[in-house]
Amino acid sequence: MARKIRLKLREILKERDIEQKQLAEKAKVTERAISELCNDKVKRYTKETLERIADALEIDDISELIEIVHEKSEVD
Repeated sequence: MARKIRLKLREILKERDIEQKQLAEKAKVTERAISELCNDKVKRYTKETLERIADALEIDDISELIEIVHEKSEVD
C-alpha cells in the first residue's frame, strides 16, 4: 500500500466553524491555496505555508493538521 500525506484542514475548519476566506486572511495565504489544500489538490506543501496555517489555527502539534493515509496502489 502506498502512503500519502493528507491535510485535515477541511475537517478543522468545519469543526471550528471557520470559513476558508477567514483562514486565508489570517494566515496571509491566498484563498485559492486554502481551497486547494482543503480539496487535496496540492502535491507539495511549503514549510512556510504549513507554519502560517498552524499559527493562524493555533495548532501546536502538527499531527492535528497532517495525517498519513494508506492507499491501495495499482500493483496491490
